Amino acid sequence: MTFHPQPQPGTPTPWAFPRPERTSLANGITVLHKDRPGQQLVAVDVLLDAPLAAEPEGLDGIAGILARALNEGTDTLTAEEFAAELERAGATLDAHADHPCIRVSLEVPASRLERGLTLLADALRAPALPADEIERLVANRLDEIVHEQANPARRAAKALYAELFDADDRLSRPRGGTADTVKTIDRPAVKAFYDAHVRPATTTVVIVGDLADTHLPALLENTLGTWTGTPADAGAHAPVAADDTGRVVIVDRPGSVQTQLLIGRIGPDRHHPDWAAQILGTYCLGGTLTSRLDKVLREEKGYTYGVRAFAQPLRSGADGSGRAMLAISGSVDTASTAPALADTWAILRKLAAEGLTDGERDEAVQFLVGVAPLKYETAGSVAATLADQVEQHLPDDFQSEVYRKLAELPTAEATRAVVAAFPPERLVTVLVGDAAEIAEPVKKLGIGEVTVVTA
Repeated sequence: MTFHPQPQPGTPTPWAFPRPERTSLANGITVLHKDRPGQQLVAVDVLLDAPLAAEPEGLDGIAGILARALNEGTDTLTAEEFAAELERAGATLDAHADHPCIRVSLEVPASRLERGLTLLADALRAPALPADEIERLVANRLDEIVHEQANPARRAAKALYAELFDADDRLSRPRGGTADTVKTIDRPAVKAFYDAHVRPATTTVVIVGDLADTHLPALLENTLGTWTGTPADAGAHAPVAADDTGRVVIVDRPGSVQTQLLIGRIGPDRHHPDWAAQILGTYCLGGTLTSRLDKVLREEKGYTYGVRAFAQPLRSGADGSGRAMLAISGSVDTASTAPALADTWAILRKLAAEGLTDGERDEAVQFLVGVAPLKYETAGSVAATLADQVEQHLPDDFQSEVYRKLAELPTAEATRAVVAAFPPERLVTVLVGDAAEIAEPVKKLGIGEVTVVTA
């Protein structure tokens, strides 16, 4: 029997996040494209300058209805015919609305790219927006709202945003609107919103995939370039401000056997020089099963199946004025609500007093940097991240710079950033659970004034 020596690891291949090339079409569309040899499924992300803040008063949710309606036919194809043409091309087309913009995503085989881009261009240029389909989408959205109200995690998020942001700020209200606003949306309102905000001059398109056999400039002009519209400047986003005075809001759900926890505030977003350090420190605090929060709340105390800490960018202006939602989220059994909160505050205070360890920092860097080449293997993941950078007014090399900084960050910087991100006295806590059982024990913790609201 012949024994072969154990394979030894080779020299790691240098990796950097793909940097795109930029161009523009005659109609004003900005294009970012990146050739990824071998990626036969091409990903196309379109950013339309139709933010939630632009929705007319009393019509919260109309951007989301428009996004869904873009898939419901064009001036030459019915909804059924449009869906059949996408299927013949092997393509999928999805869209959603969020605070910065409406995002439309197309995935299509490279061999059918021209057909896929033609269908996409028609959906953007002349969506049919049929009245019966708008009515159906509104009805579907109203059904979703009922289910969201019954979902503790969604209910906690709704309460936290309403608590942090002023009622006049669109951030304070549900992205998809409320039942009262959605039920008033009709075809004329959707068409008016489309006419006011969707035009090529303020649109950016990101294309990633195997483009070697494609004469991209001509292809784009012959498809997306046929969309015409009036010139316009991109809209400006208002600065993000919030009241993060430490306090507790209990959303009462009588008889609930669990409590949903959502603890948050706003803090630095991707424009801030501490963003990479904040990512690293937040990962050590609650980014994985071996993080500090999970070690205590899950492993030692058995309060929960898992707690996570995260930072989610909200909206950002070209001047870098954006902010991010910084939060800790999880669920515990009702009786453990106050003890879990007490331990969470103890973890945060200990972190501020003692800092992270070099071992924690090294393990986090190994994962965050090491997983990047796998994370961006597909064209879709690269396109989505490039679109995120456009949406947040970031430079094209932003993601590569983040990974470079992560690899070099000392432990002390990560500690400083996460301590600044989660100061115990500046956290707004939302609890969705049985107020009769949890209110008094939580009051005794002294983590802020306690208010009870109905679900």
